[in-house]
Amino acid sequence: MNAVVSVQGLSKQYGSHVALNNLNFEIPQGSVVGIIGPNGAGKTTALKAMLGLTSFSGSLQVLGRDPGKGRHRIMQDVCYISDVGVLPRWLKVADALSYVEGVHPRFSRPRALELLGSTKIKMNSQIKDLSKGMVTQLHLALVMSLDVSLLILDEPTLGLDIVYRKAFYDRLLADFVDETRSLVISTHQVEEIESLLTHLVFLNDGELVLASRIEEMKQRFITLQVAPDKLEQARQLEPIGEQQLLGRWHLIFDSVPPEELTTLGETRLTPIADLFVALVQLEKVND
Repeated sequence: MNAVVSVQGLSKQYGSHVALNNLNFEIPQGSVVGIIGPNGAGKTTALKAMLGLTSFSGSLQVLGRDPGKGRHRIMQDVCYISDVGVLPRWLKVADALSYVEGVHPRFSRPRALELLGSTKIKMNSQIKDLSKGMVTQLHLALVMSLDVSLLILDEPTLGLDIVYRKAFYDRLLADFVDETRSLVISTHQVEEIESLLTHLVFLNDGELVLASRIEEMKQRFITLQVAPDKLEQARQLEPIGEQQLLGRWHLIFDSVPPEELTTLGETRLTPIADLFVALVQLEKVND
């Protein structure tokens, strides 16, 4: 599968602060990739490097081009959104379509009108008069009317309630992603996108913690709810993380054969948030 984004040795410093340190990962064509990490992990800096908005060291290719040298060409095939809740409040809906049509060569007005036709949004309405849900619908119509290969979202649903967040992601997954188009979502709210992802990238303090296909992650990391009398026996298998919930111990294992764990309790898939915490804590212990 072709790589839409290829990152090798990507590093970035602001003075003495290391924002990114020697990152290596790829974003395949047709994938939905979550770049996961807490605030300050380096997520936005990595996206800015992909978009040609900041200098960097190392090698970075987006759609086969260096974003530092060919940004204009790259942005014809890339769309970037940092917050779907923000559009100029004084703008009319019709003017928003005209603006995007004027600045992006791959915008389809008929497609946007088709998408808006299934909503209650009026073309002569000002954005300030729309509900949050309608603003989200408008932003989605604009995005999905762009014939681009890569859509990059940086904390896109800040300020939206859970109903609008779910509707936003469901619509994107249904109408945007296919075998030729890729979606990158940077967020620290991993629970709301977990079911959408095909790949994930964990960042913490500018370091790459993990880059993996979701299916590989599910096979590699297993969570065990340990039977009370088997806790010490389970710990001998060297879990990478432990958590006590409602009086039961949940241990996360890396590359331990499932048959060795099933005799000790009940196994299940490891939630991405739990895995991230376990790997970050493990790094701190090893340091």
